[in-house]
Amino acid sequence: MIMQTTMLKAKLHRAIVTHAELGYEGSCAIDSKILDFSGIREYEQIHIYNVNNGERFTTYAIRAEAGSGIFSINGAAARLACPGDYIIICAFAILDETALDAYKPTLVYFDDHNNISHSSNAIAVQTA
Repeated sequence: MIMQTTMLKAKLHRAIVTHAELGYEGSCAIDSKILDFSGIREYEQIHIYNVNNGERFTTYAIRAEAGSGIFSINGAAARLACPGDYIIICAFAILDETALDAYKPTLVYFDDHNNISHSSNAIAVQTA
């Protein structure tokens, strides 16, 4: 039997919500350049964690204009985030046990203008 494990595929860390569009078809619009850089695909399921209010919800990614810095929370989820809120967006992948040792996620970090400040493939060990 081959075991499978759900692993973090990509994380967009501390992006700033630019729009909350209640009347727009549900999803999260993300700057196309950021999607491409992170490896998150259009229509891929994503989890969003709102740093400001603790809300956690699931939706899917759609493309926003390349270079725009847009992070738009759309549809019903627009009630869970406001422009200016900091969010973390995660996508996950299911891997066979044989792929786990070599696997590394894509971690993308942002400045206060939704520009990529840096990226990594590991999170530092938390210390006391």
